[in-house]
Amino acid sequence: MMRAVGVIEFGGPDALQVVELPEPQAGPDQVRIRVHAAAVNPTDTMFRAGAQHADRSDRKPPFIPGMDAAGVIDQVGPGVDRLKVGDRVVAVVFSHGSRGGAYAEQIVVPAASVVPIADRIDFAEAGSFMMNAATARRTLDVFGLDPGTNIAVTGAAGAYGGHVVELAKADGLRVIADASPADIELVRSLGADEVVARGDDVAGRIRAIVPDGVPALADGALLEALALPAIADGGQLAEVRRWPGPSERGIAIHAIAVADVMRETPLLQRLAEQAEQGVIHLRVAQVYPASKAAEAHRRLEAGGVRGRLMLDFTDFG
Repeated sequence: MMRAVGVIEFGGPDALQVVELPEPQAGPDQVRIRVHAAAVNPTDTMFRAGAQHADRSDRKPPFIPGMDAAGVIDQVGPGVDRLKVGDRVVAVVFSHGSRGGAYAEQIVVPAASVVPIADRIDFAEAGSFMMNAATARRTLDVFGLDPGTNIAVTGAAGAYGGHVVELAKADGLRVIADASPADIELVRSLGADEVVARGDDVAGRIRAIVPDGVPALADGALLEALALPAIADGGQLAEVRRWPGPSERGIAIHAIAVADVMRETPLLQRLAEQAEQGVIHLRVAQVYPASKAAEAHRRLEAGGVRGRLMLDFTDFG
């Protein structure tokens, strides 16, 4: 048996509880990871509250959240040659699947979603970035912008927005990002060329810098329709919560999901290398014992967290 953190009935943070589950076994093209750290993402709080309840109507509880995990491989299934027992790794985990998410002492995941991480990066740092960084990378790949092109980013102090900023700069783009007064230096440190005040009227401030509008905007602040005026005619808007529009002036709206790239091993490996090189900043706000997951969820939902809250699955407190 192993311990995990999940929900029997969906609800608030206190719905999270420590449960015991059978030890999972790696099948073909899979590996099993002894989890050291799992990130607490907004996706996890939505999962816990039951936002995807209909997706698991054919399953029995407990339901296990978590999409980011770091740890050590302790079992390799048939057909896996790239990874071996003892490797320190990071994984993107599909929490909607039959085996549940990353909040567990041991998880079984497709080998394609797992890449090694440098020894100098500790497990809390390693588990803090991949899901959001892969989503940011997907955003930039969908945009397909040439170096030197303007891109705007809202929610730039957050995990997704921050990774868009730093990866866009690594791609040679000119980044216009928003920030509250307390976050201006943070957003500049990530590489933003221009920083404007955040808020529902941020589009006007972006237009003041780029009068014709930016060709692409990554909407980490979930402004949705309020972001459209910042974008040039025929431009592009990336949304991570699948807002469908309506759009205007020929602006294309892209629904960005990490599920589209979570098995693209070369992309994940490149992000791991950029983390080692310092291109991707590893921002850990606090590490909680796994048994304190409810406390971590409450803190995340209170807002204002800069960096990732992490759960330590080697420490149940």
